[in-house]
Amino acid sequence: MTTGSIQNKDRFLDQIAKSLGRERKSNPVATPKWKHQPQHDVFKGLSQDQLVERLKEQCKNIHTQVEVVTTESLQEVLERVVDDWDAKSIVSWDDPRFQEYGVDHYFEQASSKGINVHAWDPSLADENVKMAERADIGITFADMTLAESGTVVLLSDKGKGRSVSLLPTFYIAIIPKSTIVPRMTQATSYIHKLQKEHGTVPSCINFISGPSNSADIEMNLVVGVHGPVKAYYLIVEDK
Repeated sequence: MTTGSIQNKDRFLDQIAKSLGRERKSNPVATPKWKHQPQHDVFKGLSQDQLVERLKEQCKNIHTQVEVVTTESLQEVLERVVDDWDAKSIVSWDDPRFQEYGVDHYFEQASSKGINVHAWDPSLADENVKMAERADIGITFADMTLAESGTVVLLSDKGKGRSVSLLPTFYIAIIPKSTIVPRMTQATSYIHKLQKEHGTVPSCINFISGPSNSADIEMNLVVGVHGPVKAYYLIVEDK
């Protein structure tokens, strides 16, 4: 992950304080401890299997197909989905989980059948984006998935370009079952933890709830108007 530098920070903050008509505060601000935090009680105590069922129910509302697979059947199901969509090109992340879950073997088989498979390559810079624009399918792993809203959380990195999930015609999210959490509360807690432990967070964090949706003032819904027209979630029984 690339770390940038902050320029003219003190002068900028001094100017803000001056505009507010006060001295600049230099003491750190303590995070408030709220007496009531009901957000932590939503779906509290649900088992991982119950979270999966909640996620599957929500996927019906967000026009997203979902399927539970094992690590052994993942390649077979991927092949079926790609064939059903008649895809000729795939773009994916440069992510060790593709090897860990055996998806790289499927990519080799797909390439031998004439399907163009490209993994995000930081050395190619903007060429990756052009490949994502032309790709039929983008495939990523979800770093976290929110059962309440059917949202996959993607943490971008140098080998994990955001275009992979946004520009292809179709999108497949591979979701390790162990990474499913109740809702946004757990996601934001995790992001705060990253900041506290590492002093930084990914430059881009995407929250994706199925295919793109848009509605006009009369609430006529159109799916796939500005991004993938279909989304498919594959929940992998990893534990």
